[in-house]
Amino acid sequence: MIREADDELTIFERSRAGRRAFVAPSLDVPERPLDELLAPALRRAEPPRLPEVAEPEIVRHFTRISKRNFDLDTGFYPLGSCTMKHNPKLHERIAALPGHAHLHPLQDPARAQGALELMWRLQQALGELAGLPHVSLHPSAGAHGELAGVLLTRAFHEDRGEHRSKVLIPDTAHGTNPATVTMGGYHVVAVGTDTQGNVDLDDLRAKASDDVACLMLTNPSTVGLFETGIEEIERIVHGVGATLYYDGANLNAIMGISRPGDMGFDIVHFNLHKTFTQPHGGGGPGAGPIAVSERIEPYLPRPQVVRRGGGSDEADAVYDLDYDRPKSIGRLRGFQGNYGVFVRSYAYIRSLGAPGLREVSEIAVLNANYLLAKLRQEGVLEYLPAAYDRLCMHEFVLSGAPMKRELKIRTLDLAKRLLDFGVHPPTVYFPLIVDEALLIEPTETETKETLDRFAERVAAILREAREDPEIARGAPHTTPVRRLDEAGAARRPVLRQRF
Repeated sequence: MIREADDELTIFERSRAGRRAFVAPSLDVPERPLDELLAPALRRAEPPRLPEVAEPEIVRHFTRISKRNFDLDTGFYPLGSCTMKHNPKLHERIAALPGHAHLHPLQDPARAQGALELMWRLQQALGELAGLPHVSLHPSAGAHGELAGVLLTRAFHEDRGEHRSKVLIPDTAHGTNPATVTMGGYHVVAVGTDTQGNVDLDDLRAKASDDVACLMLTNPSTVGLFETGIEEIERIVHGVGATLYYDGANLNAIMGISRPGDMGFDIVHFNLHKTFTQPHGGGGPGAGPIAVSERIEPYLPRPQVVRRGGGSDEADAVYDLDYDRPKSIGRLRGFQGNYGVFVRSYAYIRSLGAPGLREVSEIAVLNANYLLAKLRQEGVLEYLPAAYDRLCMHEFVLSGAPMKRELKIRTLDLAKRLLDFGVHPPTVYFPLIVDEALLIEPTETETKETLDRFAERVAAILREAREDPEIARGAPHTTPVRRLDEAGAARRPVLRQRF
């Protein structure tokens, strides 16, 4: 069979018995029987079926695979509710410095003073941004930070002799919120959204009772709006003795402008892999540090990175790990967190400074509102109206219901067709309260020209759909993999492929 393109060959089809990319040199130490090194019961019955290829073929294989993935370095990635912004390459160089990359996680604190100082200073910076005085870097991601927040809430109430059973969550919340609440042993109680896109205060009042442990809230919310009633929300929640938890997924909109601690939140989690430019996706790593108020501080995970002595003379300061925390919820993970993530995020904060971080948020909000206005100018909102037509923050939600009704294409069809234009689709069908939802976040690192092209491409797809909706229904047409049966894949996943 003749292949039209060489890159259609799989790595196994390129394999030839005995071909090697590398041959190890002869042993320069005495050889020992394999049985002394590894028990026979632990060894494979037969060798693994791995491809046998030359080094250039290995490089070409992985390079070809990398080019088949959509990535932020090659195209626009307006993924709503998951900030996908440019990751400065300088930060990768810094994280790769030997003192960072080669530091063993079990190194004695006395020999890791530089790393501990960086972590302590990152804690201070995050605490200032949150408006809360105490920070733990333990959690490995946003959802892990959520779990830490729920466990801290439980510890806080139990220490006071209270046994509460419910956690309130807006119906626009990220899906990890209810999952985290369930893992924490609480019952989820959904709070509705009013016609302006805010938390329904009457519904919140009706559901805020003495058995409520916490309200988990994202502000700006997942529909991209700042909660105008945040002060009243704080009064209602604290009025029944519950804690107020801040999901930091949308912090990119308010850095240096508004602080969760000043809004009355007791616990905040950060997404270092969103807001602070640590690359994310593909399984990680990420980081989800938490900042807390004074009353929650005793329960923070242990050990905590602390600075001892020094006073005003920082040269005499000693950095250490504090294990003496009798009310702590304990360890959340091995070691102290994903250290390489800390390095990149700290470099980002120091390179921008306070004015720069504020500017990040200002431009993120400006870009979102500009893009919404541009889409209106292009006539897109006739078929994709804004779910809540008011000044948005860093992202906004459109509803594709009119498009589906009048042009006979779904939000999913539009998203797939965008792939043919070299644009990663925005988030689709979330939040669930918006029919045929399209959630768009342009971020501050995109240019006006990029936003203009995006709006023009969406408008072009809608014009195309008036003439022939089948084009969008069959999209994408130019990607390495065409449209898949996603429902079938979810119901009948192939978890293991044998060659």
